[in-house]
Amino acid sequence: MAPNGRLGGPGGHYMTEEEKAAQPKITPQLLKRVFAYLKPYWKQFLLVLICIAVSSVFQLMPSILTGKIIDEGLIGRNMNLLILYIVASFAVTFTANLIGVAESYINTWIAQHITFDMRNHMFHHLQSMSQRFFTTNNQGDIITRMTSDIDGVESVITNTFKSILSNSITLVFALVAMFQKNWILALLGIAVIPLFVLPTRKAGKTRWTLTREAQECNDKVNGILNETLSVSGQLLVKLFGKEKQEYERYEQVNRKMIQLNIKERMAGRWFFMILGTVTNIGPMLLYLVGGILMIRYDSALTVGDITVLVALLGKTYMPVNSLLNIQVDWMRSMALFSRLFAYFDMHVEISSPANPISPKAITGKVEFSHVYFAYDAERPILKDVSFRLESGRSMAIVGPSGSGKSTIINLIPRLYDVQSGSVRFDDVDVRKLDLDLLRKNVGVVSQETYLFNGSIRENLQYANPEATEADMIEACKKANIYDFIQAQEQGLDTLVGNRGLKLSGGEKQRISIARVLLKNPALLVFDEATSALDSISESKIQEAIDPIIKERTSILIAHRLSTILAADEIFVLKDGQIAEHGQHKDLIAAGGVYTELYETQFKHVEEY
Repeated sequence: MAPNGRLGGPGGHYMTEEEKAAQPKITPQLLKRVFAYLKPYWKQFLLVLICIAVSSVFQLMPSILTGKIIDEGLIGRNMNLLILYIVASFAVTFTANLIGVAESYINTWIAQHITFDMRNHMFHHLQSMSQRFFTTNNQGDIITRMTSDIDGVESVITNTFKSILSNSITLVFALVAMFQKNWILALLGIAVIPLFVLPTRKAGKTRWTLTREAQECNDKVNGILNETLSVSGQLLVKLFGKEKQEYERYEQVNRKMIQLNIKERMAGRWFFMILGTVTNIGPMLLYLVGGILMIRYDSALTVGDITVLVALLGKTYMPVNSLLNIQVDWMRSMALFSRLFAYFDMHVEISSPANPISPKAITGKVEFSHVYFAYDAERPILKDVSFRLESGRSMAIVGPSGSGKSTIINLIPRLYDVQSGSVRFDDVDVRKLDLDLLRKNVGVVSQETYLFNGSIRENLQYANPEATEADMIEACKKANIYDFIQAQEQGLDTLVGNRGLKLSGGEKQRISIARVLLKNPALLVFDEATSALDSISESKIQEAIDPIIKERTSILIAHRLSTILAADEIFVLKDGQIAEHGQHKDLIAAGGVYTELYETQFKHVEEY
C-alpha cells in the first residue's frame, strides 16, 4: 500500500490457485529466450537504466535539501541560502520529472517494438501451422496468444522490469543517505518498516479474494447477457416464454455481484484507517529518538537532519512494499512468456521441402495411391484409397455422410498429410512440391462460404490482385452473379458485410465461385458448392460451370444428380474406401452402394 492508503491494484500482488499450479520453472534457457527479445534494443535499454538511476537520485534530493532549508536557511536565518536551496529543490524536482518523461518514452518505445516483433513472429508462425492445429486448438486461445498475451509483454517491460530497477535503485540510495545522516536512526527506521508492510499484504490478500469472486460473478452476468440478448437467444427466450425466468436468473447473479463489489470496495477501510495512524509511528519514533540524542546526549544531529531522515523513511515504504510483492509479478511475467514460447515451439507439421521439385507443366492431374488417413488414431477416415484423375477430365465423388469425401479434397492441397501412401499432383508427390505452387494451382469452392468484410471487388481480388475489371466481370458472368451485381447501386463496390451477412446464401456462394475462377487453378474442386443454392440458381450455375469442367481438371462432390452427371466418372465412397466407380448408368445397373444412394438421396432431390 502506498502512504495514501491505496492498494497498487486489485489483486495485482496475489496469484490464483490456477496460476500457482501453472507456475513455470525458471531456467537459464527461459531467461535467455526472454532477454533475446531485448537484445536488439540493448542500447535503448541501457539509456533507460541510466535515466532511472539519475531520476531516482534526483527524486531523493528535495528530501535531502529540506534539511539544508531548515538548518541553514530558516534556523540560520540566511535568506540567500534559503532561496538557493528552494530553487535547487525545485530544479532537481523538475529535472527528475523531465528525465522521467524521457525514460517513459524510451521504455514505451522499446516495449512497443518488442511486441511488434513478437506479433509478427507469432502471426507468421500461426500462418504456417497446419489445418490440424486450427481444428484441434480452441480459437479463443489462439486469439488470446495474439492479443492479450502479447499485450501483456508490454506491461512486463514497462511495469515489471521498470519496477524492479527503479524501486531497487531508490531503496539503495535512500538507505545510503539515511545511514550517512545517522546510523542509529537509520536502523530504527528499517525496524519500523515491517510494521507497515506486513499488515498491508494481509489486507491486500483479503481484497484480492473478494475481487476475484466479484470478477467471477461478473463473468456470469456477461454470460447471461450474451446468451439472452443476442438475436438467436432473444428469439429462443420469446418462443419459450422464458422472459420472467431469465430476468430472475439475471437479477439473482446481479445482486450477488453488487454485494461482492460493496464488500470489495469497503474491504480493509477500517484497517487502512488504523494503518494510516500506524504509519506515523516511524516518523514519531525518529523525532523522539532524534530529540533524545540531541537534547540528552548533545548529538551533532540537527533539526534538518531528523527531518531529512523522516522524509527518506517515507521514500522507502513504496519500494520495499513493491519489491516484496514483485515475485508474483515476476512469476506472472515468466508464465506469460512460457505460454507464448509454447506456441512458438509447436512443430510446423506441413511445410515446403528444402529442395522442391518443379513440374514441367501444371495440368492438374491427380493420383491417390494406397492412401490411409485419420484425424486421430482411433478413428480412421480413408483406408487404401487409390484412383487417378487425368488432365482435362472430371470426376464426381459421392457417398454417405462421413465416408471421407471432403477429406480427399483436404489432402490434395496438403491441408493435411497422409499417414501412408501418397497423393501425387502432376506425377509428383505433393510433399515434394513447393507448397505455394501447389495451393496456387488447386482451387476449392467449399460448402461453407467465407467472405471478408469488404466489397465484392475486394473479395474477388483476394484470389487475384492483378485481375482487371473485365476479368472480374467475366468471372461473375460465369458464376451467374453479374446480373445481381449490376442491379446494386455500388456495383462491384457493394459491401458484403461481416462474413457476407448482407447477401443471401446463394449470392455468397456464387461470389465464392467467381473468386475461384479468377484464381484460374489447374485443378478445380467443387465441395458441395451448390448445396446453398435454390433449384433455379443451381440450374443456372450448372449451365455456367459445365463448360469449365469440360476444359480443365475437376473434382465434384455433390448431392444433386445433375452435378454428378456432369462428371466423366463417378467414384463411390463408403466407410473410407472406394466401393465402386464408373458411369451413372453402369453403377445403377450394378445395384450396389450407388444405387442405394440414388434411390434414397439423388432421385428424391431431383424429383423435388
